[in-house]
Amino acid sequence: MRIAVTIFLTDETIAPVRLARALEQRGYAGLYLPEHTHIPVERTTPYPAGGDLPREYGRTLDPFVALGQAAAVTERLGLGTGVTLPAQHDPIALAKQIATLDHLSGGRFTLGVGYGWNVEEAADHGVNWRTRRDLVRDRMRLMQALWSGEPTAYEGGFGGVRASHAYPKPARAPRGPVTGPRTLVGGTAGPKLFAHIAEYADGWLPIGGRGLTESLPVLRSVWADAGRDPAALQVVPYAVQPTPGKLAHYAELGIEEVVLQLPPAGEAEVLRALDACTGHLPGA
Repeated sequence: MRIAVTIFLTDETIAPVRLARALEQRGYAGLYLPEHTHIPVERTTPYPAGGDLPREYGRTLDPFVALGQAAAVTERLGLGTGVTLPAQHDPIALAKQIATLDHLSGGRFTLGVGYGWNVEEAADHGVNWRTRRDLVRDRMRLMQALWSGEPTAYEGGFGGVRASHAYPKPARAPRGPVTGPRTLVGGTAGPKLFAHIAEYADGWLPIGGRGLTESLPVLRSVWADAGRDPAALQVVPYAVQPTPGKLAHYAELGIEEVVLQLPPAGEAEVLRALDACTGHLPGA
């Protein structure tokens, strides 16, 4: 099982270059970074985990800039977002960012996609909260049109793009209906989420990794009904606090990659956390 990590990198934590080098030296499979453009002070949206919103949410580094630094100092480390919020981006510009990072890293990028939870943050980007899932679907389809091998037009309910020359292209070959980098959608299990995964993604990024025994068969059924290859579905539990029993359970479910949560801390504390988890790495 591949073991990757996620962390809120901020202006107060370990630097991306230092972390990326440490991960590759220790044999970790990847680094996934979250995204928040800003956190409005006047906020009514409750923090999903309960209590006060942690300090790091309002100090998060731009994931694409940080991952670009990580790519430049590593050769094998996977690079991902956990998650990108397409509803808060111009999709044409975002498609260029993603394709460039994937190209320059030699195809190491994984696009984690999310719908967001902070209503105020999304509202400042002009997002209608009730339609954000359909907006994300639309923007994913537009970006995938730009990533196609031939100029491909797209016209959706929220915007479109003319058939265009758009290079570089992401490194991965098309997989069924999916064009672009490996794409995983985050969110709580449910019919609409699973339908979107089967339509435009390679798999699911379940936050915390709970309830998979019940939800995985449902997702696999939706995936098969959409005509997707059963062997191609990828499920990557995300922001997991590891135990040997939990990782063994994931392996029994056929899961091949897990993303562990690191503390949003300085270099010494983060490196101690990495060393404490090396016993979970393959061959340890």
